[in-house]
Amino acid sequence: MASLHERLASCRLLVADGAWGTQLQARGLEPGECPELWNLTRPEEVRAVAAGYLNAGSDLILTNTFGGSPLTLRRHGLEERTAELNAAGAHLSLEAAAGTPALVAASIGPTGELPAPLGTVGEAELEEAFRCQIRAVLEAGVRILCVETMIDLTEAACAVRAARRAAAELGVAVEVMVTLTYGPTPGGYRTMMGAGVPETVEALTRAGADVLGSNCGNGIEQMLPITAGFRALTSLPLLVQANAGLPVLEGGKAVFRQSPTDMAQHVPGLVSAGVSIIGGCCGTGPAHIAALRRAVDEVLGS
Repeated sequence: MASLHERLASCRLLVADGAWGTQLQARGLEPGECPELWNLTRPEEVRAVAAGYLNAGSDLILTNTFGGSPLTLRRHGLEERTAELNAAGAHLSLEAAAGTPALVAASIGPTGELPAPLGTVGEAELEEAFRCQIRAVLEAGVRILCVETMIDLTEAACAVRAARRAAAELGVAVEVMVTLTYGPTPGGYRTMMGAGVPETVEALTRAGADVLGSNCGNGIEQMLPITAGFRALTSLPLLVQANAGLPVLEGGKAVFRQSPTDMAQHVPGLVSAGVSIIGGCCGTGPAHIAALRRAVDEVLGS
């Protein structure tokens, strides 16, 4: 399988996948249920999510391991099964992508713990938790990571350092993508913990990230200024995975209303802003990715 760097060098734009949680919920995942447990109990459903995105035209798909750190799994009483659950998630996406040129990246989400001094978890504990999760997906054969939906730069940097440690232990190469979730403030786009794009670029480049960007929290329109802000400060490839518009509450439930066509019309703007990989987050599905695929192909063909 080609590396991410090689694919980006041969094709200047890649299409990622869309939301996994949205798709698993549509298949019966209940609120509060551990999605990663489905890697063992409902593997056919997890594999179907990956296949759906591949059929829609994704060049890059993720794994069902977003909440796979031991710090997150212990809330479900599954901390001791960290390696098993993450390896299973990696294998399912690798199996779905077998025989295709698609790349597989392991999803590494936040632990839900705040680093000290705001929280009780130190950097060493965070890094070790990520190392355990990442080592499992690397042993399963994944060589790309997507550290995503981060709001704290310390936690994101811990994940990148953990990836480098785990890869060194196994003697393998790994490529690390990192995306944070930003919101608009009077001082520009920042994460909930106050990190702006300049601090993000500086900290994560120093930590050793290979790809930077943003996911979740915004519709694709808001990703345009975020992407431009990144591109003004770094030459690294940029990844954007936007929600299907901003959510609205209907019956106490967040609903995402942006259509695939509406989402895809912003692809040329994102490309002009400097994006390298375009995908979807909350509320998106195969139809959104298929529309993004067509829009990217039009850009590449122009």
